[in-house]
Amino acid sequence: MVIEIDNLKKSFKDVKAVDDISFKVKKGELFSFLGVNGAGKSTTINIISGVLNKDSGKVKVCGYDIDEKVNEIKSKIGIVFQNSVLDKKLSVYDNLKYRANLYGIFGTAFKFRLEELSELLDIKDILKRQLGKLSGGQKRRIDIARALIHKPELLILDEPTTGLDPKTRITVWSIVEKLRKEDGLTVFLTTHYMEEASDSDYVVIIDAGKIVAEGTPHGLKNEFASDFIKFYNHREEAEKYFSSLGYSIKNERDFTEIELKGTAETTKFFKEKPNIFEDFEVLKGNMDNVFLKVTGKNLQGG
Repeated sequence: MVIEIDNLKKSFKDVKAVDDISFKVKKGELFSFLGVNGAGKSTTINIISGVLNKDSGKVKVCGYDIDEKVNEIKSKIGIVFQNSVLDKKLSVYDNLKYRANLYGIFGTAFKFRLEELSELLDIKDILKRQLGKLSGGQKRRIDIARALIHKPELLILDEPTTGLDPKTRITVWSIVEKLRKEDGLTVFLTTHYMEEASDSDYVVIIDAGKIVAEGTPHGLKNEFASDFIKFYNHREEAEKYFSSLGYSIKNERDFTEIELKGTAETTKFFKEKPNIFEDFEVLKGNMDNVFLKVTGKNLQGG
């Protein structure tokens, strides 16, 4: 295991920011840690990375107990923060050189690592440019380079694609997937984009400091997410039929939507009332539905 958390607690006066949570992250895994702002995500990340002291519980990262080997843990972690921590007045090269020096990477070793990252992240042409003059997508690639400069075993991505255009988001994720496949990098993700969480190996949802749901995306969707039938024809008949059975119904301009308990129900209804199934589609529930169901909140936008 790359991360092992057992009964972790952290309070700030009367606020229980992290309230007795436990979870594990496997090597090479894409692990999503989801929650609205104030749910306890940042507090947990700060404890894992050795920035913040816990009140109680056990934390092991990359095989080290955080109470005993916090410096060793810090050397194994790379973090991409939502807001860049790089110096906007310095060049890209100087920013990365300064970061490398903090990890004891100098001279030829730095040159070699910079060449590797320049090829991976396509930043060779902007190394001499001032960071503050780069586009949002370019800055994000430099943030990733900063996090990877010392070849960490664990990459923490805290809202890594917030504010980026779709093309840049795709680029960021292609880089992350390449690192996972080729280097076995473990990725710990927080995100407001549920399609990113849908690609995870495992998901933990935290609310008010407590874990309220966890599992694979597929398992969580099966357990918590509703499926839907959209009727484009025979709308009045469909509404009357499903209303009589107590189902939730939403009428829109072009369709009538029925919330199901499970996709398997569609087959039963098709057999019982085939005449209304002329122009329709069945939509599987998604991670947005899961998050809303278990927290009563919408993750997108906090």
